[in-house]
Amino acid sequence: MAERKKTTAKKAKAEKAESAEPRAKKVKPEKKAQPKAVSKADDFRGRSADELTEQLAKLKKEQFNLRFQRANGQLEKTHRVRDVRKDIARIMTVLSEQRRKAPAA
Repeated sequence: MAERKKTTAKKAKAEKAESAEPRAKKVKPEKKAQPKAVSKADDFRGRSADELTEQLAKLKKEQFNLRFQRANGQLEKTHRVRDVRKDIARIMTVLSEQRRKAPAA
């Protein structure tokens, strides 16, 4: 009977690595520069204070209606509550930025 050599797992890996051909490196394609997406806040910054206050009033009415729908169990698009709340916060932020930039009279 032929005796087999006992090899440890580490030695087996080392022998396998030595006998294997080196792997070719994968070349990643270059990333193309994509134009930056315009955020909602940037869109709001381009509007006048009057337009923003009108938009704010509309959003607050919508928020009021959404609260009623949720209380009555009629609200289907639940994500809309969160979206409206965030849009209100964005508009209020832009309005406060515009007030700070305005010269003190």
